[in-house]
Amino acid sequence: MQDNKQEKSLIKQNILLYLAKKEVSPYEFYKKSGVTRGILQQNNGISEENIARFLAYAPDVNTEWLLTGNGSMLKKPTNGISSELVKTDPTKGENYIPPTAPMEQYSQKEAIPLTEIKETSKIKPIPLVTETVAAGFGNEHFSITEKDVKEYYVIPKFRFCRVDFMIEVSGLSMYPHFNPGDVIACTILNDRKFIQWNKCHVIATREQGILVKRLMPSNNKDSLTAVSDNKDYLPFDIPIEDITGLALVVGSVSLE
Repeated sequence: MQDNKQEKSLIKQNILLYLAKKEVSPYEFYKKSGVTRGILQQNNGISEENIARFLAYAPDVNTEWLLTGNGSMLKKPTNGISSELVKTDPTKGENYIPPTAPMEQYSQKEAIPLTEIKETSKIKPIPLVTETVAAGFGNEHFSITEKDVKEYYVIPKFRFCRVDFMIEVSGLSMYPHFNPGDVIACTILNDRKFIQWNKCHVIATREQGILVKRLMPSNNKDSLTAVSDNKDYLPFDIPIEDITGLALVVGSVSLE
């Protein structure tokens, strides 16, 4: 007689390993993370929503290790800052970066908090906003106010790009191109004729909120086809009338 008993998924096993390493009890984990209570003890899979909640709870976990078991459990701490820029305050015993450090000395791939260089940089700071704020970018009266901004960043690599805003990626549909927590830079498109097929776009919709997908022409003339990089997510059509705004992803700041 064949045994059809399901085994606990690899992702669940890895979450339990992480909690054991951090010495966190399941009760405490469920309470703080919002992950469905008891789900880790069940011998089945785990939903994308619960995975996203775990990743929000554990920002130091290596996404590749979580999904595949490959690599180290925790991310390697990196900041991309040259050690030559770091100075030590002998009175406090703390390291810091002088705000007058020349822009050219920063890594071209680094996102630099505005407060560190606002007096020396001639590059326009880019606002990092929440998905809720970004959802309104298709409105002709869309504007970002100070209270909408989580942080401003100056990214030398983007100095020649027109970046209107930045948002954080959530979910796993665009993995491995984007990891949850990666920050993407967006340029608002005011006309659909500027869509770049098979490129990543941010799509604001009435029914599904903010989506990050590659866009392709649809067999239905009244729709666009949204394609994920994660092959576990099938392509689907978005009715054009449901789209309230489009933005092209022109760059990203990825987590290691």
